[in-house]
Amino acid sequence: MDLFISTLDLLKRQQGESGADKLLDLLADPYRAQLSQSSIFASLGTSIGFTLLLALGFSLLRPYNSVVYSPKLKIADEKHAPPPMGKGMLAWVGPVLRTKERDLVDLIGLDATIFLRILRMCRNIFLAITALGCGILIPVNLSKGQKFNSSNAVSKVTPINTFGGANWGMTICAWFFNIIVAGCLWWNYRAVLRLRRQYYDSAEYKASLHARTLMINDIPKDFRSDEGIGRLIDEVVPTSSFSRTAIARNVKELPELIEQHNQTVRDLEKYLSKYLKDPNNLPACRPVCKPSKDDPNWGSYPKGQKLDAIEYLTQRIKELETEIKEVRTTVDMRNPLPYGFASYEQIEEAHSIAFAAKKKHPEGTTIVLAPRPNDIIWKNMPLNKSQRRTRRLVNNLWVTLLTLVWIAPNAMISIFLVNLANLGLVWHGFNDSLAAHTSWWSIVQGVLSPALTSLVYLILPIIFRRLAIRAGDRTKTARERHVAGKLYTFFVFNFLIVFSVFSTIWTFVTSVIKQTSNGTEAWAAIKSADFAESLFISLCDISPFWITWLLQRNLGAAVDLAQLWSLVWSFCTRKWSSPTPREMIELTAPPAFDYASYYNYFLFYTTVALCYATLQPLVLPACALYFALDVYLKKYLILYIFITKTESGGMFWRMFYNRMVFATILSNLVVFLAVWVHGDGGHMEAYAVIPLPFLMLAFKWYCKTTFDDKIHYYITRTGMQDPEASRTKIHDGKRDRLASRFGHPALYRPLITPMVHAKAQNILASVYGGRLTDSNNPGSGESGSLSGYSDTFALNPMQEGRPGQPKAKSAVPGFEIVPENRLDFEYYKGRQEFGEEHGGGGGIYGKAEDIVRSDTPGSSITAWGSDSRPGTPVMHHPVPKRDYTGTSAVSYDAQGDIGVGGHNPIYGHRNDSQTALVHGAAEMPLASPPILGGQSRDHSLERRAPGFLGGGPQGYGGLPQHEEDADPMSYDYFRTRRQQGNQREM
Repeated sequence: MDLFISTLDLLKRQQGESGADKLLDLLADPYRAQLSQSSIFASLGTSIGFTLLLALGFSLLRPYNSVVYSPKLKIADEKHAPPPMGKGMLAWVGPVLRTKERDLVDLIGLDATIFLRILRMCRNIFLAITALGCGILIPVNLSKGQKFNSSNAVSKVTPINTFGGANWGMTICAWFFNIIVAGCLWWNYRAVLRLRRQYYDSAEYKASLHARTLMINDIPKDFRSDEGIGRLIDEVVPTSSFSRTAIARNVKELPELIEQHNQTVRDLEKYLSKYLKDPNNLPACRPVCKPSKDDPNWGSYPKGQKLDAIEYLTQRIKELETEIKEVRTTVDMRNPLPYGFASYEQIEEAHSIAFAAKKKHPEGTTIVLAPRPNDIIWKNMPLNKSQRRTRRLVNNLWVTLLTLVWIAPNAMISIFLVNLANLGLVWHGFNDSLAAHTSWWSIVQGVLSPALTSLVYLILPIIFRRLAIRAGDRTKTARERHVAGKLYTFFVFNFLIVFSVFSTIWTFVTSVIKQTSNGTEAWAAIKSADFAESLFISLCDISPFWITWLLQRNLGAAVDLAQLWSLVWSFCTRKWSSPTPREMIELTAPPAFDYASYYNYFLFYTTVALCYATLQPLVLPACALYFALDVYLKKYLILYIFITKTESGGMFWRMFYNRMVFATILSNLVVFLAVWVHGDGGHMEAYAVIPLPFLMLAFKWYCKTTFDDKIHYYITRTGMQDPEASRTKIHDGKRDRLASRFGHPALYRPLITPMVHAKAQNILASVYGGRLTDSNNPGSGESGSLSGYSDTFALNPMQEGRPGQPKAKSAVPGFEIVPENRLDFEYYKGRQEFGEEHGGGGGIYGKAEDIVRSDTPGSSITAWGSDSRPGTPVMHHPVPKRDYTGTSAVSYDAQGDIGVGGHNPIYGHRNDSQTALVHGAAEMPLASPPILGGQSRDHSLERRAPGFLGGGPQGYGGLPQHEEDADPMSYDYFRTRRQQGNQREM
């Protein structure tokens, strides 16, 4: 708007009132077609040319950069690994073409499978309506057009010069288009139902705890107990069997403390990475930093003073660990929260109760099927109805404000960038250049405006997702669906409706103002302005822009395939910065697929193409070309590169379906406008369009009543079993572990440990020279200093039980030493600190978060880290307790991985110092250990770092540790996840 005002003022100064009149005329008719045809050819040429170039570059680079182009080949387990590829340039084409949908569910999950099915559906829709639309409308408009004001071929195929009965072609096409869209939606609704039933029957779903668990929200105070949850469910289904219940406890500041701890660890890693980049040539000055504002002692530091970063951050970690321990051990004394969970022995019963409670709210509660534990947004769970309503209202207000504010810059883009000739009318210097270099500016116009519009795609999803985080959604997948819906609303309103009708509205308003200022009555002025005619002409004039814009989407698809940003970012990070080992590991992890953004893109492309299908038939082949190409490119990306961060089981389908119905109805309104304006005098063509929106609404109702309940619930009836017989089956609490699996992660997740590159191991202790104890005993943290580190850590004592053999170097207590050859996500995918952000919760690494054994209802893993595969017998090995009084042969990191002196169990084997084959052998197992990936892997022997929270043998605070029996039935066991109970003697 500022640009508009300044341009208007400049024009007035230069040309007086005549300049202002020109600008008003320009706003009344901004879409002149001098450059439209050349812009389309330029857009088509650049799109095809750059797409082929990027595809060629991808084919050349792919075999030599598997970290970027096929990370899932290395990290997925055998069941979820994509088909192998050769090293040839086109070796990736064969697996993409041969992999069928029946194999995709196991390889990539149901969300990704349905995403690809939707992509194929869009391709089929537009291939079909392209043949019909272009085959009917283009011949009619070319043969029946009465007078062509321009020799531009693009304008000739529009109905702008077609009048009378010839416009029956648009009405017929509208009916055909609706039938095709509805038919494809119905066919794929049935396919989604079939896929969901297969998903319910899969071994993974039947073995998961969330499949037979209910989530109860908005529980009143009188029912906030384990027994109260049972009473609430009995109000819905009095004959339900015994359920194991768990009410949530208030964790208060614990999540914030853990977030501060994790961030402080990352900050320490960054300072150490930069300071120890060259261990043989340390910088003259130690790194410094400002104290954190979250530090309770922040006010005691002199204002503006900087502290030694390594000392301060280490001390801060120590304080946070101590505080976190104290909060975790007192959680039993906290008040219960208004939500909880109830688990049943049978999946059928849990689903039938959820179906029965769909329209019932006992005591004001809401009973639904529980999502996956990693899908829950825990900080939003305690919100009551009024708080969520307020947050949604505030979020919607912000979205509405952003939508309205964007109208002004969007209008300027629609006026000046869609046709650069408009800018030449108000800027005479540019007009001279435009006249002298018409071909060059045609290319710029064909590329600049769609590119600028597409740039907004990168920013808006970030803004909308941040707004949605505070909206009160209980699950991440629901939040993503809401983000996609709000993005679609924003795009349709601003980039389609406002972008298309701004000039018409401007002309209408200025015409009415002029007439009323000359004495005409307002209503008479409104009736005299033919708004419908002006709007129809405006839509036809702007239609060439959407052809160029859709053609450039092919270039966007090729950019996705080439992963240019990942390549550039990874190269720059490794080359010109000092990444920490954690950052290096995360660089090799597969990125998460942004379903919200891509669903919005597909919906918006579809809406644009359907709305302009009868006004500009050439948008149909442009859109069909994009979907036909992207079907295969996205299939490769999802198979080999991207992962589903949080699996929803295909719940994006309903959101996509509803907006497809809306897009079809919106296109019917455009057809009604066109045939009303240019049809015959009786408006019979327009009347024939009226039933279409109502038929689409009826079709939506039919699909909802026919399919939705079967999609969402495994069974929709009660009374499937003998309730008395079920009540005799008491759940085994030690195996069910409902409280830990559906407890707040802050209560039991281990904290992260600072990672340091192995090349800096020998110099690390000298960084703390003069500040630590002089003891090399890892258990001397109580007498030690800040972190229990030792200046003499490099001494090489004899290995216990290995006479004459030097003891392997131990890692620095409190740190995890990462060798150069382990800076890969492949070795850390089993850890929650890495895997949860990169698909670990979905089970593609063979360790889904809530998998239980399928052979015994209600059973689960009895030890943290046991084999999670369904049906696998798990036998625990009796292991002696670890003695910390003597010198230890191996150092451990915070997550159970052996340091430099040992070996990580996830590597597939251990060295002698870890297993102590002769002197510390465990008893003979009663059953064979589980097999994973062809290797024997005893998960029960996985180790945790000594110390309560993994910060060295006695934690950062030098906290005294003691061995105690870990009772799985203990509430504290679930919440604090006592690591000292998991430690084992070698």
